[in-house]
Amino acid sequence: MSALAAESFVLRGLRRFGAVTLFLVRLLEQTAPAFARPRLIVHQIYNAGARSLIIIMLSGTFTGAVLALQGENLLRRFGSEEALGVAAALALLRELGPVLTALLFAGRAGTSLTSEIGLMRATDQLTAMQIMAVDPLRHVAVPRFLGGVIAMPLLTMVFDAVGLFGAQLVGVQMEGVDRGSFWSQMQAAVELRDVNEGFIKSLSFGVLCSLIAVYEGYHSEPTAEGVGLATTRTVVASSVLILLVDYMLTAAFL
Repeated sequence: MSALAAESFVLRGLRRFGAVTLFLVRLLEQTAPAFARPRLIVHQIYNAGARSLIIIMLSGTFTGAVLALQGENLLRRFGSEEALGVAAALALLRELGPVLTALLFAGRAGTSLTSEIGLMRATDQLTAMQIMAVDPLRHVAVPRFLGGVIAMPLLTMVFDAVGLFGAQLVGVQMEGVDRGSFWSQMQAAVELRDVNEGFIKSLSFGVLCSLIAVYEGYHSEPTAEGVGLATTRTVVASSVLILLVDYMLTAAFL
């Protein structure tokens, strides 16, 4: 029975992967026509991005502050407190910024996208659009998908910026690290490839989180319980896949 259960689990996983892949292909096919109505995409960028700014900025500030406290304590043991700016910048740009932003995005914007589309499925709004010869994939799913993909790198940049501000506030103002060394060593050590790594990660996470959120909402059961389960699956699947993809991308860059 255990072997049969494992085989069944693998088959279900492969079927789900194939279904999500086909759904992504359908989304990409409708991407160009969706840009003919940019107002819908801008509205979804606002919903996914601007409405997530508060939690992103708060989390980024405190992440940078904690990073400065831990980093200064560690670097002091080696007499290298001046390298705190380098450590904070590289950690935020290459790893913490994209990953934490994606996890927060999945918990805030991803669940919102899933529940919104799922509610439209439960109240037969998507069916009504099909009856009126309006493609719900183009007018509902694609703008939300593109909005999430575009918003993720922007939110990551905000997270990195406020994270560096938090690190500078704690490291320089509270721990006494020299301000000139903090910024000059950071500017000398951070390279374009570090920024590119963070950008590629954030873009990949944006595609991943938005795809899962839109897929789960679009294919949720048309009941209150079904929408709740789809929202839960969105958070769980996004969080696990973010960490998995992050490891794969980090290994590829290194």
